[in-house]
Amino acid sequence: MRMMLISAATMLALAACSPPAETPAPTPEPAAPVVAPPTNAEEATAQDTCGASGYAAMVGTQIAAATFPEGVRTIAPDSVVTQDFRADRLNVLVDASGVITGFQCY
Repeated sequence: MRMMLISAATMLALAACSPPAETPAPTPEPAAPVVAPPTNAEEATAQDTCGASGYAAMVGTQIAAATFPEGVRTIAPDSVVTQDFRADRLNVLVDASGVITGFQCY
């Protein structure tokens, strides 16, 4: 009986000293592709950084009949506009008769 107790105690001691079972490392999720921030109007418009695509249905309508949020610029032929680049700024392009011809981000 004593021999069994010593054997059992030895086994318990050895089991306590053994390393824990390894758990597999979690599988990393694939990273989202990194898109470089736009540096010009063409890139900003292509990335739709100002939400211009949401207004596409308004092309061909009169600017007088349209309403836009504050901060939107209307650019007519021969308009003077600042040259600062803001990718989040929506620009409404109109022709000489006030018809919306397009939207750009800059």
